[in-house]
Amino acid sequence: MGKKRIVKQKGQTMNKNLKSRSLSKIPKKKIAKAILHIQSTYNNTKALVTDINGNAVMFSSAGSLGFKGAKKGTPYAAAKVGEVLGEKAEVMGIKELDVVIKGVGSGRESVMRGFISKSKVELKRIQDKTPVPFNGPRPKKARRV
Repeated sequence: MGKKRIVKQKGQTMNKNLKSRSLSKIPKKKIAKAILHIQSTYNNTKALVTDINGNAVMFSSAGSLGFKGAKKGTPYAAAKVGEVLGEKAEVMGIKELDVVIKGVGSGRESVMRGFISKSKVELKRIQDKTPVPFNGPRPKKARRV
């Protein structure tokens, strides 16, 4: 029969080079209050930090940290996104944070938890802006298998 081959699968890992590259791009200006916008889909999680006026300050996503395929939509990848942004926020001096969540993915909460764990910010409010149709378009017909 021969030897049995064992194939080791890589787990959910973040690319260290991409993380260090994203941490090197920290804006120079100091901000006291900020808004964290989280867009969580089934396939990816994106997070954007803006100032009070809505000007983008920093951005990160699961794909930009080196997660590929189905791993981008996991809560672990979302937590890593939050941690990277939290480290950047610590350097920028952000004290107060409002959170706006949009989407139905599994990383909705994880980004927030990761952000707060890495930075000492005070969470002021959480707002859910997930678009919900009142009636919406007609659904697709059922698949026949």
